[in-house]
Amino acid sequence: METNDPFETDRLQMVAAQIERRGLLNERLLTTLRQTPRHVFVPDEQRSFAYEDRPLPIGSGQTISQPYIVALMTSLLNLQGGEKVLEIGAGSGYQAAVLAHMASSVHTVERHQPLADHAIQILAILGIQNVTVHCGDGSLGWPSAAPFDAIMVTAAAPRVPQPLLDQLADGGRLVIPVGSSGVQELQLWTRDGENCQHESLIQVSFVPLRGAHGWDSSEWR
Repeated sequence: METNDPFETDRLQMVAAQIERRGLLNERLLTTLRQTPRHVFVPDEQRSFAYEDRPLPIGSGQTISQPYIVALMTSLLNLQGGEKVLEIGAGSGYQAAVLAHMASSVHTVERHQPLADHAIQILAILGIQNVTVHCGDGSLGWPSAAPFDAIMVTAAAPRVPQPLLDQLADGGRLVIPVGSSGVQELQLWTRDGENCQHESLIQVSFVPLRGAHGWDSSEWR
């Protein structure tokens, strides 16, 4: 975290009002959110809004998720500290930075090269060394590093991509928004041997997942 950070008070208030007050009380997660400077992951013109209770645009038609959604999706993975995590949709790198403090290693896949490059730069500046950023089709996962103990998808899919289920380790957890434009349902999938089960949690709104197992531009403009 930056020294003499002018956003520290805003960040602490964000955690108290937007995260703790909504019932997410895992202390490792709360500490991570208090220490991770969200403002450095957004464009300069958005920095004054970095700790508000809403998503923000980050370029290439993508967004950084609302802080509560970042916290909720992270909490659903039930990370203990030793896991290998796959994130689909690196975006600005903020979610990967949070996951990096909660798990052993993180692979994150971003479709847009400029966003991937920028995420690499910011993570390096912050000294986060256990995140590997890849540029590619996230709907295919990242098979060369599979299996993963946890998988998080930060874009809306028409259905859960089979490659992601195939790359989920036994006992692993996958969090993904599923649905079409406007509103999706956040789903939690778990693997037990050859079986995968899921439950639907809350309604959410994400940008579309593009790729071989995602939405085509003709289907979701």
